[in-house]
Order: sequence, then structure tokens, then C-alpha cells
Amino acid sequence: MSKRSKGYRSKGQRPNVRKDIRKAMRREYVGSLKQLINKMEAWKQGKRVMITVPNTAEDNKKKPFVRVPAEEVWGSHKRF
Repeated sequence: MSKRSKGYRSKGQRPNVRKDIRKAMRREYVGSLKQLINKMEAWKQGKRVMITVPNTAEDNKKKPFVRVPAEEVWGSHKRF
């Protein structure tokens, strides 16, 4: 039997949605309650989640926020 062609298949190199629409969707998602819920669900599954928190180090004023693992803030996920 011969193989059947499935036609042209895109290589996925370029987006098919306008840049301004993608940026607007990202701005709407980042910092939203939906993002926090998704991070909590991933943390409960034992995945490595990073959270942005205010920087407590007084010597580094150039970085007002730092990314830390969620386990440092929320504790171990094994207690659930």
C-alpha cells in the first residue's frame, strides 16, 4: 500500500495571530487570578513553580522584585 499525502503541513515558524493581540492577551493574563490559580495547581502537583516577590535585601536597590521558588513562600506541597 502506498502512503497517502496529508497535504501541506506548516512548519510552525511564524505566528498566525497579530502581535498586538498576543501582547494584549498576555497583559491580561499576567498578574491575574487565573495565573495564580494555575500556579497553585502546578505547585500542588509537585512541579517547580517560581513566584515574584519584593526584594528584602537592602544592599540591592536595582532589583525591587526577585523570583523565588514557590516552596520558599508556600512551603512544601506534600502537606495537601
